Amino acid sequence: MSLPVVAIIGRPNVGKSTFVNRLAGDQTAIVHNEPGVTRDRTYRPAFWQDREFVVVDTGGLVFNDDTEFLPLIRQQAITALSEACAAIFVVDGQTGLTPADEEIATWLRQHPVPVLLTVNKCESPEQGIIQASEFWQLGLGEPFPISAIHGSGTGDILDELIQYIPENQAPEENTEIKIAIVGRPNVGKSSLLNSFVGEERAIVSPISGTTRDTIDTLVEHDGQTYRLIDTAGIRKKKHIEYGTEFFSINRAFKAIRRSDIVLLVLDALDGVTDQDQKLAGRIIDEGRACVIVVNKWDAVEKDSYTIYDYEKSLEARLHFTEWANTIFVSALTGKRVTKILELVNQAAESHKRRVSTSVVNEVLTDAVSWHSPPTSRNGKQGKIYYGTQVSTKPPTFALFVNEAKRFNDNYRRYIERQFRKQLGFEGTPIRILWRSKKVRDMELGSVNRATRV
Repeated sequence: MSLPVVAIIGRPNVGKSTFVNRLAGDQTAIVHNEPGVTRDRTYRPAFWQDREFVVVDTGGLVFNDDTEFLPLIRQQAITALSEACAAIFVVDGQTGLTPADEEIATWLRQHPVPVLLTVNKCESPEQGIIQASEFWQLGLGEPFPISAIHGSGTGDILDELIQYIPENQAPEENTEIKIAIVGRPNVGKSSLLNSFVGEERAIVSPISGTTRDTIDTLVEHDGQTYRLIDTAGIRKKKHIEYGTEFFSINRAFKAIRRSDIVLLVLDALDGVTDQDQKLAGRIIDEGRACVIVVNKWDAVEKDSYTIYDYEKSLEARLHFTEWANTIFVSALTGKRVTKILELVNQAAESHKRRVSTSVVNEVLTDAVSWHSPPTSRNGKQGKIYYGTQVSTKPPTFALFVNEAKRFNDNYRRYIERQFRKQLGFEGTPIRILWRSKKVRDMELGSVNRATRV
């Protein structure tokens, strides 16, 4: 079920993103005192009374300038309007009516979408009415004075908006797979998103830092819904200054955290860099499933050994993600892009899989019979009593042993390899918690004491 869409339109720095944050009830959209912070269109869920809808934040519209990203921002706004059941035109009450506002109003009248006019930055209710009165001459109906930063007046505009929002149907079970697309700047993340969608969903430019907000896009393929989350390119920490890029990268890290699967996009021409290794480590720390996407493969000069040599290099540089599948694609031509979703489905299934305790212990018995736990210098050997899966996303297992410190890193890696060999879990990290018998007895003792009390 797709929700009705409401497009937020206006020139730069009138407070559109602040207004969107107010409607959505959080602070996800980046707000910064700098023109052009919002470039792509970003979708955010909102509701009013009994209606649910999606607000679309768009970049600031400028019609008399074709430099840098401005023509692309206009195209994003046009696309947002084509999807919308209504639009809210935001103007600045403190600055007053400008020629740019008049130009946008003329442009909006050329579209069949109902338009509501809201005058932002009217912090004083009494003064706000006077500030808003100037905008009657735009010919778009009643101007509603609001303060997006304080929330005053937003209820009035939403009461007016609700007449254009159809009633919601019964909600369907949410089975979508959330996919975060992450990587360094200019590795082709936005091109990959556009290739999935089949349209210019995100602005693509050779200029580093084009994507700033995280961009959610729903895509359906073979009956499965995917939420694709495009993110800002993540540079080394020492190169990042406080400001727009700082907030963008924080959004990217949050996108990893709220995803099920992460597509780690690499540039085939650059190979695996130190920053790519750090991003892979971040994905593991967050417990996310992962598919490694080597983009721009069409630009690599190849012979019969190229792909094998490249795979060896990946294995050496990203050895700690050996469980993740790798695919070589070209986002520019679309070659093998849809194959990514097959690997995503496989990783998603592994990420949420639960294994019965009996099967876990069969694997452990088999593993111990082939390779006994290590023995300490004083002759004491490690013992594994039993194991059980305690959670999913990522799959997490607790192994109860006589003393955890007797199991060295080599043996722990061996047990993890046996879990993967016997149970699969391809495409997802797994976590194994080694619980000492003393800890277990203390926990049982606490339970028993609580029971006696």
